[in-house]
Amino acid sequence: MKKVLLVVGFVAIVSCSVWAYQAWSSFQANARTHQFNEDVEDLFTALQMYKERMGAYPVGNNAEVVKSLMGNNSKNLIILVGRKKDINSKGEFIDPWGTPLRFYFAGEGILIRSAGPNKRFDDSTVLNPDDYYRSN
Repeated sequence: MKKVLLVVGFVAIVSCSVWAYQAWSSFQANARTHQFNEDVEDLFTALQMYKERMGAYPVGNNAEVVKSLMGNNSKNLIILVGRKKDINSKGEFIDPWGTPLRFYFAGEGILIRSAGPNKRFDDSTVLNPDDYYRSN
């Protein structure tokens, strides 16, 4: 009888451990997604402010957009955005998973793309892409 109780207790402990791991993983994924959404809202605000004051969105790649927002523009206008840790050593805005964001500007619209948890930008051939997209 003691052996049966021991086995049942062991199975219960393993089951609880698996459940706790899954719950923790889900919590971390939700927290990073929430952080991405907050960061993108801040970027949309900063880019709109930049456009209102400069007449157009900044041009170039991620690092050039950062430089433009940090004052490297024709009016030396600084628009502070994001947290310092959200900029990598190359001077690029990064997502919560550490991958540089991609910016796309078209007329009045902005699209910001994150590679997501797998840290690679997926294309249409991937069955389960995990990239995040946000537009204004």
